Amino acid sequence: MNRPPALARSVLDTIGNTPLVELSRIPALLGLEGRLLVKLEFFSPGASKKDRVALELIRRAKAEGLLRDGQPVVELTSGNTGTGLAIVCRALGHPFVAVMSRGNSIERARMMAALGAEVVLVDQAPGSVPGQVTGEDLRLVDEAASRIVSDRGAFRARQFERAGSVLAHELHTGPELWEQSLGAIDAYVDCPGTSGSLTGVARALKARKPSVRIYAVEPRNAAVLAGCPTADPSRRHCIQGAGYGRADADLPLFDRSLVDGFIAVSDQEAADSSRLLSREEGIFAGTSTGAHLAAARRLLLGPERGGTIAFLACDTGLKYLSTDLFP
Repeated sequence: MNRPPALARSVLDTIGNTPLVELSRIPALLGLEGRLLVKLEFFSPGASKKDRVALELIRRAKAEGLLRDGQPVVELTSGNTGTGLAIVCRALGHPFVAVMSRGNSIERARMMAALGAEVVLVDQAPGSVPGQVTGEDLRLVDEAASRIVSDRGAFRARQFERAGSVLAHELHTGPELWEQSLGAIDAYVDCPGTSGSLTGVARALKARKPSVRIYAVEPRNAAVLAGCPTADPSRRHCIQGAGYGRADADLPLFDRSLVDGFIAVSDQEAADSSRLLSREEGIFAGTSTGAHLAAARRLLLGPERGGTIAFLACDTGLKYLSTDLFP
């Protein structure tokens, strides 16, 4: 066993520096030529990649004088950023209000509440399906968050807009990937929600190796960035925390110049891949991670055959036990 890390001064010191694992069984099982590297972001205390974002957003806001000592913090969330903010705000002495759609899995709300957050659940838009949060659902959550900010004089984290969402990954996740892989990455796949990890990791990797190819992964029913038509105008899908159906103009952190290709993944592919990852590799992760694996598999069967593809295990499967992902 590896030697345990040194004593941490705070839970905040345990965010990031997550392990990178090479999948040992799936490539052979699926007849893939190449390597798959998965960064286990659920090793952070809030069990997702969004802990990094929460810490960067709050530290930068305090350093820039945007967030006063003790001032409340409010943010809309699918649950992962909210969990990260609950941890960071608790450690730094800020009340936190998480505003979330009822369409997200309830484990996330319970976890945030357990961490001391006030959780405000917003009803979905008419016609929406639980477990399938649409852009319209997100708009309703955004409106509720704005009202709370106005009523309480709170600081709005604005993960979809602030540079901290990108810098958390450009300054940390991407360099960690590079160092842990010894620079042996040919491609990186990412399913954008805010697009913070896609843009941040892409900038870090391409700065070190310009030939690295970046693929944006979208739900097949909401492949808006790729410009694909959809038969369902509501763009419903089951990949929580990603694929909100926002175009470039509504996704300011998305940098199209960094993207070398787009891959659309169905709900079934994402779910099957999450289950495969759990069953064969012992990596218990959610649907966006499954979407990453499904996209990487397709690439190793095609244009990236023989190469090394990296992706993030964005969060833990424990956040999906109330859904049908792991029946």
